[in-house]
Amino acid sequence: MGGILLKAALRKSLAGINHVAPVPPIGDSSLAASVCRQVESDFGLLAPPIALHSPAPDVMAACWVMLREAFVVTDRTDRDTKEAVATAVSLCNACSYCVDVHSMTLEAFVTDDADDPENDLRVRGLADWARRTASATTTPCCPPFPATHGPELIGVVLAFHYINRMVNVFLPDSPLPRMIPPAARGTALRMLGKLMRSATRGPHRPGAALDFLPAAPLPADLPWARDNSRVADAFARATAAIDAAGARSVPDSVRALVSCMLDDWIGDPPGLSRTWVTDAVAELPVRDRPAGQLAVLTAMASFQLDTPTIARFRETQPDDRSLVELTSWASMAAARRIGSWIAVGQCAHDHCTDNPVGT
Repeated sequence: MGGILLKAALRKSLAGINHVAPVPPIGDSSLAASVCRQVESDFGLLAPPIALHSPAPDVMAACWVMLREAFVVTDRTDRDTKEAVATAVSLCNACSYCVDVHSMTLEAFVTDDADDPENDLRVRGLADWARRTASATTTPCCPPFPATHGPELIGVVLAFHYINRMVNVFLPDSPLPRMIPPAARGTALRMLGKLMRSATRGPHRPGAALDFLPAAPLPADLPWARDNSRVADAFARATAAIDAAGARSVPDSVRALVSCMLDDWIGDPPGLSRTWVTDAVAELPVRDRPAGQLAVLTAMASFQLDTPTIARFRETQPDDRSLVELTSWASMAAARRIGSWIAVGQCAHDHCTDNPVGT
């Protein structure tokens, strides 16, 4: 009974999406309706981090294709490992919403595997690796997993760097609706973890999400995906859709600015002061500065975004689709930059202390 009530409450939490109005899917054959059905089948409910993309159906499909084929499907890497990686990345991005969801799901897995200390050490080691990949200065030069697991695990890292940014922009601090009293929130979170854990038991056919988007070539900056054709196909299709969205909704000057800033970025937070944002957009045309501020903050400090920044952008581009497409493009640009410094193969240096696990 508790699970049924929690599911009902979580469905109502779609009303808690900020800044945009979720668009109900129209027609059984529409792209949005098809994506929503698969999300509900694989997760047990329409997850708000996917639903927030609904004003831009192709971008919603891109988010889901990445997440499903790297995270949900477990043909090479188990789900508890992926939950640990998702939690570690979410902590790096100060995304408390995703930390709540995935730490509680991980706890449900750990409870199931409490009698396997070796597996616990392995999962903790992979979580540490994921945390360290958030900065170019701390990324291990030797991945702690077999090379065949790399595309899925690096795909999870990139998918959550993307999702965390979108969640920080559009969702509240917790996945639980405000109607749940504080005294009951701990129990509700544990129940949410068990709910997500049970959803992993269903059949998740590899590649089932790919046809939501047209085929596309794998970008040169995603070499880590090449050894898994399914993951490579997923990220090729998703990045093409998000790039097209950026071309529609992000001014050329803003895309050039963000790309230039990310070229020099090594993952470190820029600091609490906003002067760096003001300075960064100062040379943009005046009409493009609101979009520039929003895109730069989304990419490099999404946890600093506030309503006035979004309101200024709305004055120039008031529709929901433009807002989703701009933030999606900026989020993916940052995730791809992080992927550029993650090691793909094993280190050949004898002195390397980043010892691989499971090779």
